[in-house]
Amino acid sequence: MTLTLPRWFDLHTHFRQGSAVASYIKAHLDMGCAGALAMPNTQPPVSRISGAAETDGWSIESYSTELRAAGAEVFEQLIVPLYLTRQTTAEIIREGAVSGLLRACKYYPPHGTTNAEHGLPMDDLIGGEVFQAMEECGVILCIHGEQHALSGPDYIDAQQNAETLFYKERMPQLLATHPKLRIVCEHITTRVAAEFVAAAPNHVGATITPQHLLYTLGHLIRGLKYHLYCLPIVKFQEDRAALRVAVTTTGQTKFFAGTDSAPHTTKATACGCAAGCFTGGCAPQLYAMAFEEAGLDLSSAEGHALFERFLCLNGPAFYGFPASAQRFQMEKATSQTPLLETPAGPITPLPLGMGLELTWRMME
Repeated sequence: MTLTLPRWFDLHTHFRQGSAVASYIKAHLDMGCAGALAMPNTQPPVSRISGAAETDGWSIESYSTELRAAGAEVFEQLIVPLYLTRQTTAEIIREGAVSGLLRACKYYPPHGTTNAEHGLPMDDLIGGEVFQAMEECGVILCIHGEQHALSGPDYIDAQQNAETLFYKERMPQLLATHPKLRIVCEHITTRVAAEFVAAAPNHVGATITPQHLLYTLGHLIRGLKYHLYCLPIVKFQEDRAALRVAVTTTGQTKFFAGTDSAPHTTKATACGCAAGCFTGGCAPQLYAMAFEEAGLDLSSAEGHALFERFLCLNGPAFYGFPASAQRFQMEKATSQTPLLETPAGPITPLPLGMGLELTWRMME
């Protein structure tokens, strides 16, 4: 069986900075990727619109130039969001939107994930001038949707977790206060988040990663498979089932691909485990496997259409650019994912870390 699809857009990924960037971009190109939204939680963060990089932050302009020089110039689309910090102002938003450089902003809960120490609480933004300016200018808000500063027991238990709290408490408040703000709920992991997005207005969408469609907390804990450790953490079977329903619902337009692929040369450290699964080079294969586990026959017209909608069409439509006219192919055949050798050191792809043999492979 062969799948022929439009080249797709990874609308949430991490290319980092430094000597390995070209390797990460090439891994995306090798898996049929036509473009990307590159996360701004670099060191230092992407916290300005234009100008040269400085010791306290990149600008969208300078970081985009760095990525293009490393191979991203062949992408059809490259979006770099602005990292929302306490230094972000409504004037910055308006000037960035007019310049054309600012298409999205990124909300990180303080210390919520890798390099998220520059973020600020959502309560400090709701009702404020920054969100009002984004609403007026049509700038998309990309949200890491977890409540911050929770204790361990409150962060995750059987009844609730940081994500469900955020979608039950903060997101309704955000939509009520800023009803026209375009929002992408990124890497959602729970039934609560999936149902919230499905019921929200059409200008609210969501990305879902391959690991959250494939795995549960049990996969992570059994044998402590730390290459599966990411934030938000994988959840429970009912959550995975709800995500699978969301992406396989006929005609759905709100859910689309965003891998949150996050390379780390060292995952296990003396002070804990680095958060992030690297799925560069293998994400379409993993998504295809997840759709099949959800019960779809990708050889059927219906199955093919649902997979194409999620992987290739919904994301561009939401962000307001055309789907790619170029094509790539996958075939139903086993394949392996070797270490990605980079100038900064080797990166372990998620399937290799999980001992998983892929059932799909990319075709030349």
